[in-house]
Amino acid sequence: MNRKDIIEAVAEVLDTKQEAIRAVDKTFEAIRYGLAQDRKVLISSFGTFRVRNRRPRQGRNPRTGERVSVPSRAGIRFKASRSLVCR
Repeated sequence: MNRKDIIEAVAEVLDTKQEAIRAVDKTFEAIRYGLAQDRKVLISSFGTFRVRNRRPRQGRNPRTGERVSVPSRAGIRFKASRSLVCR
């Protein structure tokens, strides 16, 4: 399922597809904003998004095998709710 599929599903309960596009875009914008503020984004019965910082580490260039330093960086983690059923 991609963004277009989500918009089509939301459009089934709204009056127009344009309203569905705005609703989906606003939802994703709110999630991005919360994560950009380094806040946890909890969606009940779905899951939690949070920013996790990764420590710097030593990696390897797969082509040459030489060791390279990988800097610290932030990544997004998602933990599914227990009530989320995936089959």
